Amino acid sequence: MKAFGTLEVTDISNPNSIVPIEIPDQQPTGHDLLVKVKAVSVNPVDTKVRNSRNGLTNGARIVGYDASGIVVATGEKVTLFKPGDEVYYAGDITRKGTNAELHLIDERIVAIKPKSLDFLTAAGLPLTSITAYEALFDRLPFSAEHLESNAGKRLLIINGAGGVGSIAIQLAKWAGLHVTATASRPETVQWVKELGADEVINHRNSFKDEFEKLPFDTVDAILCLKNTKGHWQNMHDVIKPQGHICSIVEIGETVNLDLIKPKSITFSWEFMFTRPMFETEDIIEQHNLLTKVAELLDSGVIKQTVTKKLTPLNAENLREAHKLIESGRMIGKVVVGEN
Repeated sequence: MKAFGTLEVTDISNPNSIVPIEIPDQQPTGHDLLVKVKAVSVNPVDTKVRNSRNGLTNGARIVGYDASGIVVATGEKVTLFKPGDEVYYAGDITRKGTNAELHLIDERIVAIKPKSLDFLTAAGLPLTSITAYEALFDRLPFSAEHLESNAGKRLLIINGAGGVGSIAIQLAKWAGLHVTATASRPETVQWVKELGADEVINHRNSFKDEFEKLPFDTVDAILCLKNTKGHWQNMHDVIKPQGHICSIVEIGETVNLDLIKPKSITFSWEFMFTRPMFETEDIIEQHNLLTKVAELLDSGVIKQTVTKKLTPLNAENLREAHKLIESGRMIGKVVVGEN
């Protein structure tokens, strides 16, 4: 069957950065579904893995960590789905990616796609939704079950206009939180306001200075979606004593953990691949939360965040999507495929 992979680590402008390749047909066993892929989206993790020199499989690396499609076959342990079901999911970084005609995926991290969305639009949601949902309700001290317990709590989201931020703002507002988001360009400021942010500050400036313009000077929690090391002092300056910080962005270098000790700050990571990578006891929670997100989308509580659609699913369009992500100026999500 056809897939799209990387043969060499090279600039995305090089045609060899993503090329069509043939891989053996696969059959599902155990909890796996075999999904006919209709659409995928491209996330920063796709570009990071594509550019890595580790993990080339049989001469080609197949990336892709978002997909929507149709179940065509199931393993013997599958209980949640049947052939013909329309599904959406984020992949497993330890397995072949979704940039292929057919894809094997564990049913426990898959959900029925939102009925109100076509395949292209649905493909833009799983990875960002899982990341945002887990960060807010598993890592930070907020509840998705008892929304009244979140009343009066303030959250700062750094890089609100990106893929994860665009969903996180909406989920946080649904949960009853007061949300301050960061953005630096007129178009990104407008975007996060439309998504529901209560205030917007400029992440290119000192947070302490930016907060002087607000009627409060601290927040209960921070979700850092860009430049953890660069914002370490900024986060310390505006986090409430005994507050919580969660980041999805590698630090890469040493930071001064002692800086946050006097305030007794809790710091945690969110990595949405943890559950599938280690087949944790609660792996089914990714199925559950994607099901909840689909309900919120179908009921109009939150809205989709796709801003760029490229058709069809081919190497040229995948390279264009990677180029958009690597530009660092993408607002919302870019998807590749068909409706």
